[in-house]
Amino acid sequence: MEPPVHALKDLFAQLGLPDDADAIATFIRTHAPLPERVKLADAPFWTSAQASFLREKLAEDADWAELVDQLDTALRAR
Repeated sequence: MEPPVHALKDLFAQLGLPDDADAIATFIRTHAPLPERVKLADAPFWTSAQASFLREKLAEDADWAELVDQLDTALRAR
């Protein structure tokens, strides 16, 4: 198995968000739990560009998709 190309901090940087460990933890704490009925990209806290990026990377099943899924899981944890 190949190691991941990107890390969660890279996803945050790509989204234009602070990407240090504390900032990521704060973001997740602030926005969780995301209701099951809301798709990650449809969450109200994204800009339209951020939401588009998330949708695009999931649709492409790109290297980023695993990290988008990881963020989705983290935001749904209680």
